Amino acid sequence: MKLNWFTRTGVFYRPASVVGWVILVIAAAYAIYTFIDIDCRSHSGSDTMISFVFNLLLIGLIYTIIAYFTEARRVD
Repeated sequence: MKLNWFTRTGVFYRPASVVGWVILVIAAAYAIYTFIDIDCRSHSGSDTMISFVFNLLLIGLIYTIIAYFTEARRVD
């Protein structure tokens, strides 16, 4: 069974189904939650950004892995 949740546009993955949009919204909501959580516990702006960028890269990596394995590949 082939899952067609995402389509590749350049280097980015765009949601192509409802499940893809749900995954994108969950990833964005988790990134916002992570930023707020880190900001409440950090001591400076640079401390917040350093911790948040690392977490944002991990969220993006997981999103990309899910999108890669569930993309609609074109047959030429």
